[in-house]
Amino acid sequence: MIEARHLRVLRAVAATGSFSAAARELGCTQPAVSQQMKALEGAACTPLLIRSGREMRLTEAGRALVRHAGGILAGLTAAEEEVAAIAGLRSGRVRLVSFPSGSSTLVPMALAEMRAAHPGTRVSLVEAEPPGSVEMLRSGDCEIALAFRYPQVSAETEAAAGGGGEWDDLVLRPLLSDRLVGVVPEGHKLAGAGAVGIAELAGEPWIAGCPRCRGHLVEVCESEGFTPRIDFATDDYPTVVGLVGAGLGVAVLPELALESVRTKGAVTLEVEPAVRREVVALTLPDLARVPAVAATLDRLERAARR
Repeated sequence: MIEARHLRVLRAVAATGSFSAAARELGCTQPAVSQQMKALEGAACTPLLIRSGREMRLTEAGRALVRHAGGILAGLTAAEEEVAAIAGLRSGRVRLVSFPSGSSTLVPMALAEMRAAHPGTRVSLVEAEPPGSVEMLRSGDCEIALAFRYPQVSAETEAAAGGGGEWDDLVLRPLLSDRLVGVVPEGHKLAGAGAVGIAELAGEPWIAGCPRCRGHLVEVCESEGFTPRIDFATDDYPTVVGLVGAGLGVAVLPELALESVRTKGAVTLEVEPAVRREVVALTLPDLARVPAVAATLDRLERAARR
């Protein structure tokens, strides 16, 4: 019989690449990890790991089991939380993963309301951009992932970024449509225009954001007849605005990201054609029935409406 504790060990070994590193992550000893892996291989009736010196690789069977382990463990977690909530043993636990601009705008209000309405519920937060956050959800490392996608992006670009059809098996709660705005230095010739066609910025040096945002920027610009010259790229929105404010280039950023960023030395402009990204909360079907998860999704939706 394959046990949940053995699957957790296998995932740790697969993620870290060694028994000793897995033991440190799990807070146990290396012999304990080795014994549980032997028990798992015995239950599976086939080798799951190939050991060659210090290198450790998964067999085909091992890769298949790791692929299923996330969903299995997430289902068990959902069952435990739902049963505990029904039995009145605890109010629940929710692990939330969010991209940075969501963490600074939507999440604080939602978690404050959760704490007021459900003081016994434990909610934790870590940051990750999609598609990494979505992979964490599928791997059982969180119960809710805040993510975004660009509906205007081609299927090829979105698939390469881990969006689109990849969410079809998840429960999706739409939160908001986030318009992108242009950001230019205060002394820029278009700073007082109020609105700008993106093609008017064709000759400018560009400062781009996360990989998914960079891919979207290139596709939008190419649809307007030019390829942007990206001089700087950073996942940190305050850094993007700081570089623009210093006169080093122009950028296009989500309005949500600018809510908590000081735009010293920079001016925002409406961009035409209008470009938006869809911000959503994602969870697994089993987890959507857990009371604490459902309540957190409701609070995130309320925060997005304000």
